[in-house]
Amino acid sequence: MRWDLGIAGLGLLAAMSLGFGLIAHWIVGKGLTRWLWLFAAIAYFPAGILVSEVWFGWASGEELQPNIDGLSFDEVQLVTLTGLIAALIVRNRIRRKPDSGEPAKKPSA
Repeated sequence: MRWDLGIAGLGLLAAMSLGFGLIAHWIVGKGLTRWLWLFAAIAYFPAGILVSEVWFGWASGEELQPNIDGLSFDEVQLVTLTGLIAALIVRNRIRRKPDSGEPAKKPSA
């Protein structure tokens, strides 16, 4: 296997990872941990490399548009979509009452 991911592609993937981590943290909230943004960003980065270089690594630059310095940009957005769906599911699970399965009510002040 030949990896053709360049510095600009890695930089873009790192920026996308950081952005994804922040958005996932914003969606889920502080229900799990305050380090959720970091965990999400760290998980996003290798998933993006896996999708870009392994899953779609066989395709040429003409078949994958846009291809930014070896990074299959549109295909990596599949990771974004999957991750955001997972963040919404986690948010829904955190905000349910533990026993009844119904949404939790906000505590009164």
